[in-house]
Amino acid sequence: QVQLVESGGGSVQPGGSLRLSCAASGIRFSIYTMGWYRQAPGKQRELVVAITSGGSTNYADSVKGRFTISKANAKNTVYLQMNSLKPEDTAVYYCNAHLGDNYSPYDYWGQGTQVTVSS
Repeated sequence: QVQLVESGGGSVQPGGSLRLSCAASGIRFSIYTMGWYRQAPGKQRELVVAITSGGSTNYADSVKGRFTISKANAKNTVYLQMNSLKPEDTAVYYCNAHLGDNYSPYDYWGQGTQVTVSS
């Protein structure tokens, strides 16, 4: 059974930092593309950043220079370091594991963790 468990969300003031973690089980973690997505109220889910098995990254323009993705294959865990947080970063953040093309069945999601940026 595949499980992705996020942690690290919470409330922070603008300019603050948070570090999200996503622990994966039931998959061969090292070969998956791992991603962080977010969904704000009334908006569609959007890609924040993804990291391939080879370490290539793809950041949304809105988070470049502020967010950093990393992963620890030995711990089956992917991280999202979020700095200089803005109110518009407020959303539920979801961890994703994907293998293959857009139609691949090997696509898994975590339950989400709330991030709130407010003064």
